[in-house]
Amino acid sequence: MDVGEVLVIAEKFVVTSASNHRLVKTLVEEVQSQVAASHGRKPLRVEGLDSLEWVLVDYGDVVVHVFGQETREFYDLERLFGDVPQVAWGEPAAPVSGRAG
Repeated sequence: MDVGEVLVIAEKFVVTSASNHRLVKTLVEEVQSQVAASHGRKPLRVEGLDSLEWVLVDYGDVVVHVFGQETREFYDLERLFGDVPQVAWGEPAAPVSGRAG
């Protein structure tokens, strides 16, 4: 989601989910590994690893939300931010400038 016009904390949200805690943890680890390998970046912070219901991987300009499936359905970020442009996975994103990270 391209949230930069409505939030000052990030330009993009990536939202995904998994069916159990083990898979949530695996997705979080894989995001960190792939971003480090391809962009040389480490997250500024990671929150939610204690419960593995909703883990935030914060890169400053991009925040990755990894949910357990039931938690994703409950919070429904896609509905909450339904008025922002959606960016399909794999679609090239416009470069983000002016953000720390």
